[in-house]
Amino acid sequence: MDAETLPSPSGLTSPVLVLGATSLIGEFLLARLNAVGITPISLSRRPPSDDVCWVDGDLADPNLAGELPPIATVFSLSPIWLLPQALPALKARGMTRLVAFSSTSRFTKQDSSEASERAVAKALAESEAKVEAFCAEHGVAWTILRPTLIYLEGRDANVSRLAGLIRRFKVLPLSGKGEGLRQPVHADDLAGGAIAAAKAPAARDKAYDLVGGETLTYRTMAERIYAGLGRRPAILPLPAWLFRLLLTLAKPFYPGATATMGDRMAQDLTFDDAPARSDFGWAPREFRPRF
Repeated sequence: MDAETLPSPSGLTSPVLVLGATSLIGEFLLARLNAVGITPISLSRRPPSDDVCWVDGDLADPNLAGELPPIATVFSLSPIWLLPQALPALKARGMTRLVAFSSTSRFTKQDSSEASERAVAKALAESEAKVEAFCAEHGVAWTILRPTLIYLEGRDANVSRLAGLIRRFKVLPLSGKGEGLRQPVHADDLAGGAIAAAKAPAARDKAYDLVGGETLTYRTMAERIYAGLGRRPAILPLPAWLFRLLLTLAKPFYPGATATMGDRMAQDLTFDDAPARSDFGWAPREFRPRF
């Protein structure tokens, strides 16, 4: 073992590097690492907070290896398609363990009618394959984590966006009855899961789908958001064609709105987290957001 890399009481090998520390999961991961006696190094283009050991860097920088201190365990919270180009630099600085986040969008968007969504699914799949191949070739133990619908009250682009619409318009229209199943997962649970996976020998060289603590319909998810806002639900089911029209009209105000958003409300986007529960004790919370 390199003299600069040592096992810590937490079960992780230090030094620990966090990529994308300013992401939704980042603040929780940094806090959890500090709580078990690890002071992580963060790589980002802006400081995560005033009291974090931070390296101002970019994964695309060809001189990345020269900017990094020695490392052993790496948590990658950045979009996984940014990771493959940085792997040689990370390995050169001592990486032996990698936990990287991807997304279940790899599967749910691969047959989308939107070309941009299919491109995202393709990028996720190709990037995962590159990460696995590099790690296998260079003796790095890897774990890929694919969350479902990530939320963090007030900050995410999914659950919190719905909360914002509810605050603004009071009434939330749905395409059809909103019967498609969802498994929203909290960013803090994902931080805990990443650390548990990094420590677990059974999680080496595997990929896992990570879901929230319960499976519920899109409508029930919306009702829970109303409850989290302290409001009585005011949900308006609409025919699919009318909902698509509303999305078209709303696009100038919400550039991310697409026709597939309505269609997806009727689709089950569910995954099995039994392997994660078995291999590293994955145990996420129920969906009870509070805003």
